[in-house]
Amino acid sequence: MAKKIAVLLDDMVNEQEFIYPYYRLKEAGFESISLAAEKRVYKSKYGMSFTSDMLIEDVTPGEFDGVVVPGGYAPDFLRRKKTVLSLVSEMNDKGKLVAMICHAGWVGISAGIVKGRTLTSTSTIKDDLSNAGAIWVDQSVIVDGNLVTSRSPADLPDFMREVLRVLSAQR
Repeated sequence: MAKKIAVLLDDMVNEQEFIYPYYRLKEAGFESISLAAEKRVYKSKYGMSFTSDMLIEDVTPGEFDGVVVPGGYAPDFLRRKKTVLSLVSEMNDKGKLVAMICHAGWVGISAGIVKGRTLTSTSTIKDDLSNAGAIWVDQSVIVDGNLVTSRSPADLPDFMREVLRVLSAQR
């Protein structure tokens, strides 16, 4: 049975940071499932349209083996939802994969999982992460236990290589 990985979705998501992990996980034999708070059409940062596979309220964190939080400006909307924060926090507490790219560190801050962790992100939220107690490093990908972070779409190959490595190690 394939591991299930949640890929979060909201308005203003960066298309590359949503699509690439979603399909790369499937290609590697995982069951990637996009989750959103509402059943509707979501508009991405550059105008693409997406609908989620499932609603966050209809799942339990225990049924997933990890979560990918794409960037763009979607994390600013995602971090306002208690169901999202509970999912991310529980994944982290159980040592399951939490992968965040670009602005997704905002979700990690709001979920309370970044203090004392070494990570990276887009440089525009470096101060937010540092003020939340994270150790910010400017590298294409950082792995701190179950936490995998990257800066931008340019880092997606490195990001997904490490996401897949962490998931494989958790088998």
